[in-house]
Amino acid sequence: MISGKTTLIAHLGYPTETFKAPMIYNPWFEQQGIDAVVVPMGVKGEDYAASLPQIMRFTNIRGALVTMPHKISTLGLVHEATPTARIAGACNAILKRADGTLLGDMFDGAGFVRGVQRKGRSLAGARVLVSGSGGVGSAIAASMAAAGAAELMLFDANPAAADALAGRLREHYPQLEVRTGSRDPAGWDVIVNATPLGMKEGDPLPFDIDRIAPTTFVGEVVMKAEHTPLLKAALARGCPVQVGTDMLFEQIPAYLEFFGFGTTTAEALRAVARLQY
Repeated sequence: MISGKTTLIAHLGYPTETFKAPMIYNPWFEQQGIDAVVVPMGVKGEDYAASLPQIMRFTNIRGALVTMPHKISTLGLVHEATPTARIAGACNAILKRADGTLLGDMFDGAGFVRGVQRKGRSLAGARVLVSGSGGVGSAIAASMAAAGAAELMLFDANPAAADALAGRLREHYPQLEVRTGSRDPAGWDVIVNATPLGMKEGDPLPFDIDRIAPTTFVGEVVMKAEHTPLLKAALARGCPVQVGTDMLFEQIPAYLEFFGFGTTTAEALRAVARLQY
């Protein structure tokens, strides 16, 4: 029940049709008796720089969840960003502090890595291919490095984006071998689709399925369906996989702490979530 006392958390992105967070957070808030609600707000890229400061002036707003296509631009619109967000070059969370200033953080990478590790896959010494060097791909690459990966290959349709991410990673992780420019999945321990490919009907696959070994762990960030065309093809080859919503469930406890709502577990969230695809 939304009342005049309800605390708002904006969910900012475009389009909103694929948003899953409200179907996870809001049932949990209800179960816990927390008077807060996550509200999807569709904001197009060209309107975001003007809209964000105005939305954050709402007196009953605690902050925002940020998704595509705003994660990178958010970094330049907050007053302060955590080291994790600066390395990733993007934010997916904004906290409105008591003085009105905005703190940006990034939890995508931590959520993705926690999901992989909870499936029993060690990332220490791993060779990892990440396709997509936008906000989510940058965060995942940064967290892979923090988890002890030995080698990263970064690919993006915009080579400059991959090169810029490689530079930030080398600065913070000088021992890490970082290369760019290839999305050939052959020979990698873990491959990650951190692009929007799979959101639209008829999208090409982000990797050449025939070159993925059955031992390769295949991760996905797209949440249009539980098993995207990439994951269906990977499963058919016998690969272990991670669905897009796993990253979401694993990072929500960190989000809740960030917003001051306590914490929980991925299992507790799954138990109350009302996901629809």
